[in-house]
Amino acid sequence: MWKTEEGSTGRLIQLCIGYFVFYVITGISVKYFLGSSEQGFPGMNDLEYLVYSTIGGNVFALSVVLILKWYKIQSNNYVKIFGINLPSELIYIIPSGICTAVVIPTTTLMYSLPISVMVAMVMMRGSIIIISRLIDAIQIKQGILKKHVYREENIAVAFALTAVAINLFWNKNGGFDFIYNSAAVIILSCYITAYFIRIYIMNYYKNTRGKNIKQDNKGFFALEQISATLTMLAAGIIIYYSTEIFGSHYKQVAVFRDTFDNPGAMWGWAVIAGTAFGIVAFFSVFIFMFKGRTATFAGLVNRLTSLIAGTAATLIFYFFFGGKFPATEDWISLIFILIAVAYISRAEKKRTAELIALKEI
Repeated sequence: MWKTEEGSTGRLIQLCIGYFVFYVITGISVKYFLGSSEQGFPGMNDLEYLVYSTIGGNVFALSVVLILKWYKIQSNNYVKIFGINLPSELIYIIPSGICTAVVIPTTTLMYSLPISVMVAMVMMRGSIIIISRLIDAIQIKQGILKKHVYREENIAVAFALTAVAINLFWNKNGGFDFIYNSAAVIILSCYITAYFIRIYIMNYYKNTRGKNIKQDNKGFFALEQISATLTMLAAGIIIYYSTEIFGSHYKQVAVFRDTFDNPGAMWGWAVIAGTAFGIVAFFSVFIFMFKGRTATFAGLVNRLTSLIAGTAATLIFYFFFGGKFPATEDWISLIFILIAVAYISRAEKKRTAELIALKEI
């Protein structure tokens, strides 16, 4: 039942189920730990939870790739540096890991800004859908991607963007007010730029495998994770010891250091909760890099799954923790999301038939 072939629809469904389940857990965890202490929740601030959950997620993911030795990637070719044979792919996987180190904190920082959380979600999810379609267009023109984007995929993009835009225009506070917040613009720009580079690299790797060279997604993830962890560790150390210079000017820097010097009572549980985010990273990357699919398709599957999981997390939190019930616009968005899923399903059937004919799966 659970045994599926690489690149098959069954394997894709399994990844989506895993992504959905742990994304829901991650969503509930964020709501729980950031909930008001007056209502019986830990009442952590955004940065505090970001630090602890990021540590938990990264330690878990890094432990898995090191213990299982996924870093031994199957390479197109090797280059000798200081007498050591290294995979040539490191030249772009390391930058991808650095971009990942930018994406992780900016994702949470977007939610901590004085703008609507819903608007932040819409901007981030919508940008990934657009980026994925743009990358396909670029790589087709470059001759890197030999496949074409199906009409059904383009229609799904339109419905998915409509779904995320509904919340943007429904927002009573003005969906585009964030452009007047310089911090929001800078953070969102960093998020979009880093994700664009990262998704481009993922698809470059996927679309440039040599003949009889396996698409080693586990190896890619492992090397990217190691690079991301080292980048965040270096950045964390620099920020921690910069308080003597910036502490009196930037409150967030002082708060960052305080999360280590004076951890709250629930810090350990926040770290454990962060492991769900670490697990999500596995499924997310494997969906983005799914064999034989376009960036448009993979980006849609990834974002649509997260959108549905976000609604599910809100519902579960409402029933079990007394949170807010999903708003009207959330349900309307869900209708458009399901329509997009229907078109994606049709595209998947066509793509599977194509790949079987080409003997790629």
